Amino acid sequence: MPEIIIPGPEGRIEGRYHHNEDRNAPVALVLHPHPKHGGTMNNKVTYNLYKSFAVNGFSVLRFNFRGVGRSEGHFDNGIGELTDAATCLDWLQKVNPDASTFWVSGFSFGAWIAMQLLMRRPELEGFVAISPPANLYDFGFLSPCPRSGLIIQGDEDSIVEEATVRKLADKLNAQREVEVDYRVVRGADHFYRGMLNDLDDHLNQYIHLYSEPLKKRGRIKLDKKRRQLPKTS
Repeated sequence: MPEIIIPGPEGRIEGRYHHNEDRNAPVALVLHPHPKHGGTMNNKVTYNLYKSFAVNGFSVLRFNFRGVGRSEGHFDNGIGELTDAATCLDWLQKVNPDASTFWVSGFSFGAWIAMQLLMRRPELEGFVAISPPANLYDFGFLSPCPRSGLIIQGDEDSIVEEATVRKLADKLNAQREVEVDYRVVRGADHFYRGMLNDLDDHLNQYIHLYSEPLKKRGRIKLDKKRRQLPKTS
């Protein structure tokens, strides 16, 4: 898992990248939780998400948002962090021009940024959102959600309320041509303490099932036209 430095809008972006030698391998981007609450790319949930993609044949990148670790800049309340994520996706596309698919994923605050990136970048074909903070941030921009994906939530989370995440998943599932697999990890708190193996089981099962057909189809055609993210109040 070599360390990489990506030129970003505020200076360097520090990351860790696993490269699959298959030129058609799927690619995933992993986003970490809130920088102001100790979130880094080395958070255990973030690392396990990264590892799950790697063991299932993906090339995968996790990185530190601006102002975290060796990444330069300052926290920007989500706006700059979304730009960081888009910059890293651009880098992944340059390194993997023949990739079969691109996915985005994130934990907590990182899930909120990931879903915004999903709305803006039509080349993203799948997502994994762990504990998306539906009670803390507005997810109304997912109207409609452009892709199917996985949402995982702990039922003993005191930071992100399970009921609000379930409501979000139900809302997305009500849309046409979108299927959101919503999974609850029983007994898990926000950081999945003591439950990381259960989290891994859900991640590996879903990623393996949905990525296998995509690995065989060859290179996707990248649509460079960006979606416009609806304004939220």
